[in-house]
Amino acid sequence: MVNEWIDSKGESSPLGIIAKATGKKETVMPTALRMEIDPQEIIEAVKKMKKHDRDDFIEDLLAATSPEYLASVREARADYKAGRTASHEDVFGQ
Repeated sequence: MVNEWIDSKGESSPLGIIAKATGKKETVMPTALRMEIDPQEIIEAVKKMKKHDRDDFIEDLLAATSPEYLASVREARADYKAGRTASHEDVFGQ
């Protein structure tokens, strides 16, 4: 049998279960919602974004999912701060 938590109205409640788990007496709203989304829906939504918003989203996605990306950003910032930079001409020859 599943342990149930009774809310303030005397009814079994998912919020009550959260309240019991956290030890809080007040009603607690969940901070996450799980839902299935088809990857193609995400792709279509990203395609519909303005270019600037899409670029920001992709950068945020990389930052959230790639420790290597974050490490490269930190390294580049440290190089810049230490003066280890190259001019456009040095890099591209013009």
